[in-house]
Amino acid sequence: MTKKPLILITNDDGITAPGIRCLIKIMNEIGDVVVVAPDSPQSGMGHAVTLNSTLYCEPIHIDDGVQKEYTCSGTPADCVKIAKYEVLKRKPDLCVSGINHGSNSSINVIYSGTMSAAVEAGIEGIPAIGFSLLDFSWDANFEEARDFVKQIAINVLKNGLPKGVVLNVNIPKLKKEAIKGIKICRQAQARWIEEFDKRTNPQGRNYYWMTGKFVNEDGGDDSDEWALANGYISVVPIQFDLTAYHVIPHLEKWKMK
Repeated sequence: MTKKPLILITNDDGITAPGIRCLIKIMNEIGDVVVVAPDSPQSGMGHAVTLNSTLYCEPIHIDDGVQKEYTCSGTPADCVKIAKYEVLKRKPDLCVSGINHGSNSSINVIYSGTMSAAVEAGIEGIPAIGFSLLDFSWDANFEEARDFVKQIAINVLKNGLPKGVVLNVNIPKLKKEAIKGIKICRQAQARWIEEFDKRTNPQGRNYYWMTGKFVNEDGGDDSDEWALANGYISVVPIQFDLTAYHVIPHLEKWKMK
């Protein structure tokens, strides 16, 4: 009898979020699932880890059909670390993070807790995928993307990923029949232009709400932003080696001792 793959599931929206509950159902069709996810929303946490406070990880029962499920007081990256070193008996065959409520395309990958969990898994040598749906609503319909999510996960299990690479998958907010397919892309050159809404509390102390707008400065038709705007699911291979290798020869010409 063929052994089922072991799949670790996490996210950044919290263990009760509809996105992760949908992802659990999909992965249950593929392998043996273990969930270790934050006990509260951790969006925008990036790759933060808990160093100066205690960390809790406790079993929980939310839905039937989940083999093992744990809620963690830490960040998404914490969840992957504690899953590997404390919860799991062996290294998982795959880590999937999400499905995130909202986009993690382009520069958003830097801030994303969803993608940082996937990156942490990649650092630990676990093939990993971060899934995001371009719908911030808590009631977002994740079922429309079910077949695509399953297809991508099966392909990673079958073919593996190069060392140091994880996948950033973003899904447009469309009906299944309107999604044109899956497109392998690069990360678009885009950025956030921040604004701060300054207010004053009753005690006279200033406080701020960060707002802003997303600006796509990329005109190419091979980017994730283009794919999503044109009805495709974008798949971007990302790496956590941030070295700008092409700049090294330039810096070597500098007169430094």
